[in-house]
Amino acid sequence: MNADRLSGQFPDIIEAWAALQHVALIKPIRNENDYQTMLLLSKELSTHLNGEEDSPLTDLLGVIAALVASWEARNVTVPKAEPREVLRHLLETHGLKQKDLAGIASPTVVSDILAGRRAISKNVAKALAARFHADVSVFL
Repeated sequence: MNADRLSGQFPDIIEAWAALQHVALIKPIRNENDYQTMLLLSKELSTHLNGEEDSPLTDLLGVIAALVASWEARNVTVPKAEPREVLRHLLETHGLKQKDLAGIASPTVVSDILAGRRAISKNVAKALAARFHADVSVFL
C-alpha cells in the first residue's frame, strides 16, 4: 500500500476507529484503571476466541496483549518473597482467580501451592513466568 492511497483512506479509518472505540475502548495504558480495562478486554477476547487462531480478532488480542505486556514491564513489580506469596501477589495484582490459571495448573494444584502443601514444579514455574512476564526464578 503506498502513502498516497493510505492518505485517502483516513476518513474510513477514522470512522472505523470511532466505531471500535464506542464498543471497546482500546488506547494506550496510562494508569491502573486503563490496565485493568485492557486486562478484562484481553480475557474476554481470549475466552471468545477459545484457541481459534484464524479469527480476525486474533490480531486484536495480540495488540491488546502487547499493550498489557508493555505496561507490566514498566509497572508490575514482583516482591522478594516465597514463591507462593509471589504467586498470590500476582493473582491479586492481575485480578485473577485460581481457575484463571487452568491452562498452567489445575485449580487444585494452584490451591495447594498457595496453601503451602505443594511446591511449584519447574514446568509450572516456567508457565507462570511466561504468563506474568517474570523471571522463572521468582517461582522456584
